[in-house]
Amino acid sequence: MNPTRTLLPMLGHTRGGRSAATCHFKCADACTKPDCNTSSNGYFKDIADKSLSRRSMLGLSAVGASALVIGPQLFGAADATAAPLVPMAPGKGGQLPFDAIEPVSRSVDTVTVPEGYDWNTIIRWGDPIFKNTPEFDASKQSARKQAEQFGYNCDYLDIIVDKYSGRTGVLVANHEYTNEDMMFDAAWFEANKEEARKIAMNAHGFSVVEVKRKKNDKKWSYVQGGERNRRITASTEFLVDGPAAGSDLLKTVADPSGSKVLGTLNNCAGGTTPWGTVLSGEENFDQYFRGKGTAEESRYGIDTAATGRGWEESDPRFGLNNAGYENEANRFGWVVEIDPQDPKSTPVKHTSLGRFKHEGANVRIAKNGKAVAYSGDDSRFEYLYKFVSKNTYSKHDRKQNMTLLSEGDLYVAKFTGNSPASEFDGSGAVPSDGAFDGMGSWLPLVKNGESKVEGMSVAEVLVYTRLAADKAGATKLDRPEDVEPSPVSGRVYVALTNNSDRGKDGKEGATEVSPRVRNRDGHVLEITEAGNDATAAKFTWNILLVAGDPAVNGSTYFSGYPAEKVSPISCPDNLAFDSKGNLWISTDGAPGTIGYSDALHKVTLTGKNRGRVEQFLAVPTGAETCGPLIHDKDNSVFVSVQHPGEGGSFAAPSSLFPDFVKNAANAGKGEFYGPRPSVVQVFKEESKPGKGKGKGKGKGKGKGHNK
Repeated sequence: MNPTRTLLPMLGHTRGGRSAATCHFKCADACTKPDCNTSSNGYFKDIADKSLSRRSMLGLSAVGASALVIGPQLFGAADATAAPLVPMAPGKGGQLPFDAIEPVSRSVDTVTVPEGYDWNTIIRWGDPIFKNTPEFDASKQSARKQAEQFGYNCDYLDIIVDKYSGRTGVLVANHEYTNEDMMFDAAWFEANKEEARKIAMNAHGFSVVEVKRKKNDKKWSYVQGGERNRRITASTEFLVDGPAAGSDLLKTVADPSGSKVLGTLNNCAGGTTPWGTVLSGEENFDQYFRGKGTAEESRYGIDTAATGRGWEESDPRFGLNNAGYENEANRFGWVVEIDPQDPKSTPVKHTSLGRFKHEGANVRIAKNGKAVAYSGDDSRFEYLYKFVSKNTYSKHDRKQNMTLLSEGDLYVAKFTGNSPASEFDGSGAVPSDGAFDGMGSWLPLVKNGESKVEGMSVAEVLVYTRLAADKAGATKLDRPEDVEPSPVSGRVYVALTNNSDRGKDGKEGATEVSPRVRNRDGHVLEITEAGNDATAAKFTWNILLVAGDPAVNGSTYFSGYPAEKVSPISCPDNLAFDSKGNLWISTDGAPGTIGYSDALHKVTLTGKNRGRVEQFLAVPTGAETCGPLIHDKDNSVFVSVQHPGEGGSFAAPSSLFPDFVKNAANAGKGEFYGPRPSVVQVFKEESKPGKGKGKGKGKGKGKGHNK
């Protein structure tokens, strides 16, 4: 067995079915380390309790974080109260009617779907991308082969359908991280560490593959050798653009221009732009670098100890104490943009959007035509950001649109509650006014090409964005992950996954925007920009739901919807919308909190059923639900099934998804005895309504072969 398994720092500390291996390989055991944010910027609890009534406390000034603004000055008299909900079409599941399934045991090793639905695997780790790429054979893997195969641990997902046909398109998926314990035989790994590291590097990045479906057939399959097929890895050249490009903070001995970077790492969520490119956030990049001990590195979680991956032993750029590579880590932590239609295009890292542990980025076009991108910094006590482009979107000029994220203004969010601070004791109890809500401000970090943070240049603000946001006085949140603007209402939704450190000694306690201490289940925010204008400097907010299993947790909240009538939900991660404007939430961590498999849920946002949570599917043993994509008009839902069977090993897998090969001797062409991260399509079986059973009882269909 791989010796790294005996060194997992989270062994004995995870709860329920959460694997210590997930913590180790995904984020380098972040929960065992001190919180990176030790700033004393303005807390909710610092605001004095002066018997404030609902709607009376409007927020902090963007000019001074300690200046309290009372009254209608924030929006003007007509907007002094929270903006009303924008009407949208009634939520009835879009074109996807279903009966919610029951929670699924984390021991069920298949995709569980509602009655009348079935599922199919589109593409798996190791599937060949190009015409002459050999079939996957885990016992004969190489770096060259992996560079031509679908990568590991797919996360963000989109299928961009070609308008001219409706039956062809491109599937785009990023690959967040690798688990060498499950990818390699332990003895082979020990004897071939250099090659194993190169394979892992090539299993990161992106996969772009053409997909097709037959006429009158909803099921998609990928096209080996498609003209647009592409792999982007940890060695692919990226262009750096924006104000920090060329800065001394980005220069290395290998790139004295500070404008070219090899590779992208730990890509998590993402978004598809209105002009058809794909964005992705570089998240837990700190784990790949061995630091030299600076304060800036510490703020980003970079340690001076040897990394668990050991890449610094194979490539000097991952050792920041190597002469000439001191700035290499500064070249990661960005939002990247790729063009899936052009396999020869150079992907870009956008410095205008700031550098932090981006979960992803999602763009909406404002009323004045500017592109607005929202992004969360996925760590405990970190912040929510917004970028507003300098130039405007052109419906007929894609080339111009592909420059919109290169220049503009960067903001960080400050939240203010409207209930007395004394009402938040950490229990999650709803305040006396009946809702968790308030006002907020977007604090400028860079505006009109100038730094708005005292003592920091524009380049410093963009490279050390966390430090800039500390100085600005942003509000600390509970791991802000995916941030999605609704295409129907324009409201913005923020998944706050969890924060088990909230309320610990010396750390911020409960606030109206984060009402629970030891917040293991997370919650979801709903933001309405002033005037529903994405470029506004002010906003109102409310908590849509406070997650958990209502049967055992009295601190849950679902916008007033009866808690006993919702599906249990925990650790909201990725967000998506259907055509009717219903919110869909995938989870990451439910096995360790509520004890069930991670899942995908639909949430109604309007009307009498606002706050109703209905579970649509559950993923296999050890897996996380990623990249939900709702094609409800085609009666389909797509998800990335990430890290199935995490906690097992190459020799002793704890999942057999999706090939379900019973033992190694039976592994056939392109199959594997062990789990393979995969992209899955769930579809409605209109002609066979009895198939696709599951109802949470472990009877979900066992299909998964890509044949």
